[in-house]
Amino acid sequence: MNEVLHAATQFPSIVFTLLLGLLALYWLLVIIRLAPIELFERDSLKEDHLASTLVSLGFAGVPATLALTVILSIAGALTLTIELLVLRWLPLGLLRIPVGVLVLWGTLVVASPIAAMICQAMHSGLHRYRPFTRRCLLGKSVVVIERQDAGEVAFAKIDKEPSSSVKLLSKRDGLPELGERRVLVKYLPDEGAYRSVSEQVYLETRVRLNKLRLKQKSGHSADYSTSH
Repeated sequence: MNEVLHAATQFPSIVFTLLLGLLALYWLLVIIRLAPIELFERDSLKEDHLASTLVSLGFAGVPATLALTVILSIAGALTLTIELLVLRWLPLGLLRIPVGVLVLWGTLVVASPIAAMICQAMHSGLHRYRPFTRRCLLGKSVVVIERQDAGEVAFAKIDKEPSSSVKLLSKRDGLPELGERRVLVKYLPDEGAYRSVSEQVYLETRVRLNKLRLKQKSGHSADYSTSH
């Protein structure tokens, strides 16, 4: 036990130890209702923020804080295992810092898809509770099952969750069709409803935005190179 505690306070394990400690404090505040579940969520996926980034990584349907907790728990466990089995036996000296950074990066890369699968498996259970069916649903795919008022008001079920139901409000130039697959992109708190776009449009927009970000990064890198 002492060896595990000692390993948890060594770099790089201590990074996850501190972060998980903060998350544990946060969840305690959530339990006593002093902190919101949707801490990082916004009403729309349009802007770049932590929640929208996690949605693009496959964490749609769960709060960003829950996704982070699962990711960091898995990455922390992997890092602690590497520390106990490998790092503590090596005379690294100052090399521990670059090696530790590499371990941090590698464990996060490995943990992310595993955490995404775990979070996806939790969807149906979480969505039975109201706090998990608001902004947390942004990025989720739904299937239109009912239309009202010429289609401006519609109801849909979350993909692979037949007992679920969400309300869609649409503008006249983007009315949903029965059976159409759409993606929730904006939450309307006053109406308790969502704006949505067709799944194909959503995917095409994501690809276009990713290409734009890559061009912007390339442009910044080129400007930096020419200025030095």
